[in-house]
Amino acid sequence: MDATATAPTPFSTMIRVASHEKHTEVNTSTFMSDLLGRRFGVEAYTRYTEQLWFVYRALEDAAGALEGDPVAGPFLRPELMRADALERDLTHLRGAGWREGLEPLPATAAYAARITECARTWPGGYVAHHYTRYLGDLSGGQVVRDMAEKTWGFARRGDGVRFYVFDEISNPAAFKRTYRELLDAVPVDDLEKQRVIEECKRAFDFNGAVFHELEGEFPLSA
Repeated sequence: MDATATAPTPFSTMIRVASHEKHTEVNTSTFMSDLLGRRFGVEAYTRYTEQLWFVYRALEDAAGALEGDPVAGPFLRPELMRADALERDLTHLRGAGWREGLEPLPATAAYAARITECARTWPGGYVAHHYTRYLGDLSGGQVVRDMAEKTWGFARRGDGVRFYVFDEISNPAAFKRTYRELLDAVPVDDLEKQRVIEECKRAFDFNGAVFHELEGEFPLSA
């Protein structure tokens, strides 16, 4: 008997395949299509960056409490942290007073609240959100960086696009392989893996809702 025929599907593959449709849906949303198509001014990019700050604050504010957790702890790699880079970008985009009066969109607030809830009560759910955001940043996020540099003249890998620059990760492909190995080794049973997959899909829905509300602020689609 061929042993490979009955080998279980790696968890990282299960997540990627199960969330592929949602991933595509979000990446081809009207807002992202118009942003990447250079149909927006820098204000739309700035508003998007502001929303990301709320999401990453939720992810990273929870990291300390989860460091020793057997499920979530291994994923908390300092080289991934994005909040400081986002703050540098927002200072460049808005000025030193960028925090004044800044409020999340309702969809962003709901997204951040769900991350916080998972971090507090369900480490597997936190991993779903961590995976959805950070691996996406290492991959498709680079397309956004390239567009922003070319469209609005930001310095290459400099202020305004630092969110997309992972200076401490010299080999993104190798890092992503290591991350997927962590997923494959996550110490949970099959039922919990399915719950994590469903939360991953939900994370994409939260992203899509943020894009939808941003579309309402920038109703230009040509």
